[in-house]
Parts: sequence; C-alpha cells; structure tokens
Amino acid sequence: MERLSVLLVEDHQALAETTAAYLEACGHEVDFAADGLLALHLAVTESYDVVVLDIMLPGLDGFTVCRRLREDAKIATPIIMLTARDELTDKLAGFGAGADDYLVKPFDMPELAARIEALARRVKGLASKYEIGELALDADALRVSRAGSSISLSRTAFELLRVLMREYPRVVPRRDLERELWRGEPPESDALRSHLYNLRQALDRPFAQALVTTVPGRGYCLRFPGDERDAAGG
Repeated sequence: MERLSVLLVEDHQALAETTAAYLEACGHEVDFAADGLLALHLAVTESYDVVVLDIMLPGLDGFTVCRRLREDAKIATPIIMLTARDELTDKLAGFGAGADDYLVKPFDMPELAARIEALARRVKGLASKYEIGELALDADALRVSRAGSSISLSRTAFELLRVLMREYPRVVPRRDLERELWRGEPPESDALRSHLYNLRQALDRPFAQALVTTVPGRGYCLRFPGDERDAAGG
C-alpha cells in the first residue's frame, strides 16, 4: 500500500502514541489531535487520506466533528470511528453523522491498519494491479515488468509509476505527483526530477520506445507505442 496521511484523533495519550507508532511503522504519516476543536481545524485546513476519530473527546465529541466536516465544511475525507461504544445505536449514530467505518476498542493494530488502507484504496480508486500495453505493475508483490522483462525500481520510483499508470492517459501535474509522493513537501527542490530520471533509466532506457513523457507546462504522463490518445490528457 502507498504511504497514506492519517489524522488520528484520540484523547488517550498512551493509546494515541501506540497507534501512531504502529501506523508510522507501516509507512504512513500521522498527525495527532487530542480534542475535537483541533481535529476539526486540522481536517479542514490540511489534506488527509483518512481520519481516525474517537467519539468521546474534549471540546467537541466525534459525532459533532464528523457532522461538521460533512455538512458544514463539505469535507469528503474517509472517517473511521474509533470508540469503546459498541451499541448498535452508537454505530448507527456514527454512520448517520457521516462516518465510513466503525472500529470498537479494544482493537488489533493490524486490523486498524488494514481498514485504513482498504478505505483509502476504495475511495481513491487504487488498484493493486495495473496492466497497460506491455507494462505491468503488481503493488502487492512490488513487481514491475515491461514486455515480460522484470524492472527493478526504488520504492519512490515504484509509487511514481503507479500514479502515472493509475491516471493514464491523463497528464499529471508536478504538484499532484509531489502531493502523492511526499504530501506536497518534497525533500529537496529537484527530488521529483531525480526520481523521474531514475524511473526513465530503469523503465525506458533498455527499450526503443520511451513511455514516460513530459508535457511542457503541463506535467507528466505515460504514452505507449501506437497510442493514439491525446497526450494533453484528453
């Protein structure tokens, strides 16, 4: 699974620290809020793939936060309710407020991570496997091949190719690629260029036809031999 940005809203410090550490060990980025007001502020002003939201919170409870995000701020970020309440009425209230999933405490960390990743994949339309022309990518096996030949890529180049395949034939702007790879904060100014170079070296250099295409002033896309689709993303 690609790296996700998660907002964890939990007022129990020990549980929050343990959960954040586990999700970060899975490769995800985690922001933390211990009360409903801060959670609401972060969810509106920052971009997250998933919000993990406790119900019993200081300031604003989770139901209110969820409802305000959906109805007032029109935020569609997937929300998983995380709570000790296991009554059906509470679950129905959570879904009624706009939650997408519900996990009852105590919970297993692998299950929470799996739910987060499954929800993000469903919402983003991410597939685990892509095959376009002679190019194939298997995200579960971290495997890429072109014309039957295995291609070795770094993890960042792999995720870069995955985004380009997912968006094919659309041109993907530089800022969108940076947001996908580093949440909009690349480690250095030419980091994307360096990873694109490495991707081209591995994916295109051994073959007569280059697949990774730069569209000046627009961004980047994939084009295949005999591809008649509009390179401008039409």
